[in-house]
Parts: sequence; structure tokens; C-alpha cells
Amino acid sequence: MTLEPDIVIVGAGAAGIGAARRLASGGLTSLVLEALPRAGGRAWTRNAADVPLDLGCGWLHSADRNPWTRIAEEAGFEVKSGETAWGTQFRDLGFSRVERDAARLSFARWSERTATTPPASDNAADALEPGEPWKPYLQALSGFISGDELERISAKDYGAYDAASTDCNWRVPAGYGTLITASLPAPAALRLSTPVEAISLDERRVALNTSAGTVRASAVIVTVSTNVLAGNGTAWPSALDPWRDAAARLPLGSNEKLFLQIVGDSPFVAETHVLGDLHDALTGSYYIRPFGWQVIECFFGGAGARAVAGHGAAAGFERAIDQLANLFGSAIRRNLKPLVASDWAGTASIRGAYSHALPGEADARLALARPFDGRLFFAGEATHTTDFSTAHGAFQSGVRAAEEAIAALVPAQ
Repeated sequence: MTLEPDIVIVGAGAAGIGAARRLASGGLTSLVLEALPRAGGRAWTRNAADVPLDLGCGWLHSADRNPWTRIAEEAGFEVKSGETAWGTQFRDLGFSRVERDAARLSFARWSERTATTPPASDNAADALEPGEPWKPYLQALSGFISGDELERISAKDYGAYDAASTDCNWRVPAGYGTLITASLPAPAALRLSTPVEAISLDERRVALNTSAGTVRASAVIVTVSTNVLAGNGTAWPSALDPWRDAAARLPLGSNEKLFLQIVGDSPFVAETHVLGDLHDALTGSYYIRPFGWQVIECFFGGAGARAVAGHGAAAGFERAIDQLANLFGSAIRRNLKPLVASDWAGTASIRGAYSHALPGEADARLALARPFDGRLFFAGEATHTTDFSTAHGAFQSGVRAAEEAIAALVPAQ
């Protein structure tokens, strides 16, 4: 591969596609290098049981201001608005409404303290009330939202996201991953299964060594995950050590999805939700029959997701079925069949779910987003100060990085 485009984009996820779309109108040639054999990154729709299932991002969060909403509508994708079943417990299975309301009130109070009187330590766990009876529940929510336990979450970082979120969550029936991968602009050249092994700098160009050869470009937009940037899978120039240090302070959390297929007659009602166990920090969250499909989306976060990744998908399916059987009765076991599961922790070119700032490290997002030498530009959800952990934050960061690159390479008129 001897191409010499103006700009190389490393990563064909939401950030890389956002950058490519902006560059398509900027008069610069671009090449997108993707390590995986598919585009989309952490946006991945897989067809199983004759329906499109999102193993990565699946909801257009803050949909009323999410750019993917407009892109979907312009491209002719159906967008489903309306209330979600999150926060509800179908028929109060497993615990009473009083318990549910008490747990939710505890979370609301913790969130308010985090926003109004954040702990001096910036450690989200320090915003808990002494002897908090609902701590396992709050740890489970922290796993779902941030991918890690409260002790490893910056209160400032969480507060910035929470303040910016509009709590407007919509869906794309064809799959969020389908939408994102379909949005790569035609002018952008895409090379799949082409991991970047090393990046080096000379006086003029940036060289990227890949298994298919070396590519040289005037500039590079880096959209890899923070775990990849901070890791040793790619040889980075030593000049990027400050960026790699910033990435290490914004690690990816742990989240995994498993889908169960529903077979035969069952008690499962479409568009309902249950939490496996309010008192278990490792609990799964179960969205039942989305769009009326005969599947259950099983979502694990933090310690629960690490358990799934550590013990394997089979054990994860077993745990999900056990929790559902405890709620709906053991007879439902015959109705549930393992279908498909993610493995974000084990995907070498990603190595986790979405970023969170460690306590005291929220400003690392700004440090990571800085350009280097007018030739290297950084994008990805981790570089967004309020919409991190989302596909729209990734998209917006890609547009921002592309505009920085255009400003550096194209002379002002």
C-alpha cells in the first residue's frame, strides 16, 4: 500500500466517520484505516434471529440534539421516539414498589450531591451517604452508566455528562451500528483489517506502518480508544507521551451485552424491563422484547461485565437466565436460548466499553483533544468534555478534529 493521501483517519468508528464526512467537503483526500474487518467500532449491529441487534451503542442519547438523529432522518432511517422502559420493573417482580422507589430516591440524592456539593476528593463514592443501604444498586447503575465502580469515577466528569444529557433516548430499528456504518461518505477510501502497527514523524509527513505497507500523509486524525492509545499494541512517537498519559487517565470501563432468544409461549411482554437484583452490584439489566422482537437484551456493567468477560459468554448467559428465572419462575428456562454476545474487553483494537475519568482527572479530556504539531489530531468520545461515552460525542469530536486539520493544511482564503 503506497497511498499518500492528505489525511489518514485511524479508526472507522463514529469519530472516524464524523471526521471523514467533514473532510469530504474540505477539499482534502482522506484514507480511513480500520483494524477490524468491519466499520463502526463500538457501534456494531449484528443480524441474529432475523432481527438487527446492537451489540454496542443502541440508543440515540440526547436524541433531540444528537446529530445522528438528523443524519438518520436525512438518510431515510426510521427513528423511534417515546419513553423507554428503563427505571421500571415489570409487575414489581423481585422487589416491591416501595423498595424500587427507595432505591431510585437514593440515586437521585446521590446525583444531586454530586452536582451541587461534590466531594473535595472528586471521588464519586465519597458522595454516598455514610452507611448507604442502596450502595450495591448505585454501584450497578455506575457500571451501566460509566462502566466502572463509583470509587474509580470522577464526580466532576459524571456531573458534566449528567448536566448535558437531555434524557431523551430514541432508537433506530435498523440498528444504530447500521446507521453509523452506512454514513461513511463515498469520497473516503476505507481499508478494513488494516491495523496501524507504528506511527513515526519526519520533517514533513507522518508515516503509518501497517500490515499492508506504509502510508504517508500530511496529517493524521487518531480516533482509537483510550485503552489502545495508552497501550503497547502500536508504536507511538515519544512526543505523544503526554497524550498517552491523558488517555491512561481516561480508561475504558466494562460493559457487555448478551441477547437471549425467546422461543415458544412465554410471559415476556414487549417493551418491558427488569433489573435482576436491586441488592447485587453485579446484576444484569434486562430489556424485554424491544420493538416486539422475540429477544431479551441483557446488559452488564462494571463488575458484572468484568465477570462476563472473565468467565466467558456461556457463564454470562447462564447468569442472565438464572436472574430471569428468579423473577419469572423456573419454567421460563425452556423459553430462553443464548443467541449472541459482545466481547468488547477481548477485542484487541478496542479493549473496553466507553471512557470515564478517574477521580481528579476530568481535565484529561481537554489534554487528550489537543492537536500535536499541526499534523496529529485526536478524536473519539473520550475527547468530548460532556458527551463522552456516546456515539454523538464521538461524531462531534471527529468533526472538530477534521476542522482543526483543515485549518492547519488549507491556506486561509
